[in-house]
Amino acid sequence: MKPAVWLSLLLTLLAMVVACAAPAAPAATTPQVIVVKETVISGGTPQVVERIITPTPAPTTVPAKPKRPNVVRVNASLGDVPSIDPGVSEDTTSITVVEETFMGLTRLDEVTNELHPGMATKWDISPDGRTYTFALRKDVPWVRWDGAKKQVIKIQMCPDKDGKTKDRLVTAKDFEYGITRALKPETASPYAYVLAFVIEGAADYNAGTTKDASKVGVKALDDWTLQVKFIEPAAYNANIIGLWTAIAVPKWVIEGDDCTTKRGERWTEPGFFQSFGPYTLKEWIHDSTLTIVKNPFWPGDQWTPQPKVDEVAFSMLDPVPAMAEFETSNLDWVEVPLADMDRARGDAKLSKLLSIAPSLCTYYYGFNTKAKFVDDMRVRRALSMAVDRVGLIKNVTKGDQEPAQWFARPGLVGAPTMKDYPDLGVKYNPAEAKKLLDEYLKEKGLTIDKLDITAMYSTSSSHQKIAEYIQQQWKTNLGLSVKLTNQEWKVFLKTTKSEDTPQIFRNGWCLDYPDANNFDREVLSVGGSQNPARNGVPYGGVNWSNAKFEELVRKAAQEMDPKKRVDLYAQAEKILNWDDAAIIPLYWYTSVQVTQPWIKRTFSIGGHQRYEHWEVVQQ
Repeated sequence: MKPAVWLSLLLTLLAMVVACAAPAAPAATTPQVIVVKETVISGGTPQVVERIITPTPAPTTVPAKPKRPNVVRVNASLGDVPSIDPGVSEDTTSITVVEETFMGLTRLDEVTNELHPGMATKWDISPDGRTYTFALRKDVPWVRWDGAKKQVIKIQMCPDKDGKTKDRLVTAKDFEYGITRALKPETASPYAYVLAFVIEGAADYNAGTTKDASKVGVKALDDWTLQVKFIEPAAYNANIIGLWTAIAVPKWVIEGDDCTTKRGERWTEPGFFQSFGPYTLKEWIHDSTLTIVKNPFWPGDQWTPQPKVDEVAFSMLDPVPAMAEFETSNLDWVEVPLADMDRARGDAKLSKLLSIAPSLCTYYYGFNTKAKFVDDMRVRRALSMAVDRVGLIKNVTKGDQEPAQWFARPGLVGAPTMKDYPDLGVKYNPAEAKKLLDEYLKEKGLTIDKLDITAMYSTSSSHQKIAEYIQQQWKTNLGLSVKLTNQEWKVFLKTTKSEDTPQIFRNGWCLDYPDANNFDREVLSVGGSQNPARNGVPYGGVNWSNAKFEELVRKAAQEMDPKKRVDLYAQAEKILNWDDAAIIPLYWYTSVQVTQPWIKRTFSIGGHQRYEHWEVVQQ
């Protein structure tokens, strides 16, 4: 055997022996010294030598997990956020962003519906209940996100004659401007009607009857005092004046001043946007994402504290892909789409993250009561009676919703309840529905196939499933084939408040404040949110007018006796849902959502989340 081969075998055998004989390192923090004997060739002669080895001790602690980003990731809805201008916003997502980046004079608690101070620390009410005087905070600056500095900065006033500047604080004059701007016809505020219903001189200014803004009953008495004169005393006056439509907005950005460029309608874009709430706008990639960032200069109070979450990032997805993003931990909470309801309830993991709770909202279909075929009450009532609401909830929505027989959801102040008014409104009765429709067809000399009717919903897989169920109900119970169409949310909002409102359209309404007035009067009376009017004449939405209904909701707004007030609203609901059948009430909402276990949060019963109360818990 060659010496090199012999040497190699000898070294291998010795190494195996040493390895087997070497003691294992004890589990101790002090390193052990190990002596290893090896045979080497020195001068052509094999020799045994010793080598000392000091092993690296095993770690005694597990490496810490990376800290979770202090960001809440949520889904808005499919399609762009329509607007974050307080004077123009009208949908839930837009309003949520506005209410997080601004602060009203008063602020509604999202959990209890109690009214708390906002920018107003207190308010006095005149003996006749019509004049409110609000005392404002003096420590809230206007801010914006500085993209270059990557931080929120305070806005400065224009330099004085000595070239000195100071922080621009939110004042009563800013609120006076915000309210009168919302009422200005050119602003085309979809919520101006709410202010016009209650503030002195607001209706005439909003209608363009007068061009003088000083005629509106809103006046800054000084920088920190705002006076508002209401048309009539009402418990909800303080709620209405706290709505986003009545929020201060930055006149110097919108109209320009000596040191600020006029931005007009573009003032809400990133870089221009200025606000003063718990958050401010950081980024808005239209049709994709919107991010709000913590405002470190919001002083906070017991009701609206400084946020614990640094950012809230909104995606814009259909509910189904949003759910998929949640399950891969890319979103922190989502509303459960109808397609996933059974799985969310039955899945061991998802069911622990699922929350189902009542929500003060109503899902309904509206009729354009001036459109062909549905301009007859008999057709509208037949279509409403032909829908099995219990079946809709059991087979489609599956979220413990309640079948709705009328519009104003029980639980609101002044709203009727099922206990006291079990037969109010409309119920499922397919036989009577078919009889009523046949009566109409006979009188008009028509056959069922001649009824060319289209129903529109806003683009969403969940709304589509509901629409398809109702479409099938009409086919099964009436023999009527109704076509379905859909539009992206931002476009849908405009279409269903215009002369182009389709014959039937889906909609939903969540409380702005917890009173039946916010539903019956502010949504469906002439000039209401879903019944727009010019010079007192409806032209879009439900396109409907009933003098008795108008009288009832006005009386109910003024009535002080709670029982009488409920009865007035019950009478109004009968006209709305049965006598005239201007809408199809479908169900009273529940909030059905899943939230990641690392999120500590509150649950809003009105649809507008308050992220300053949320927290990311490190796990």
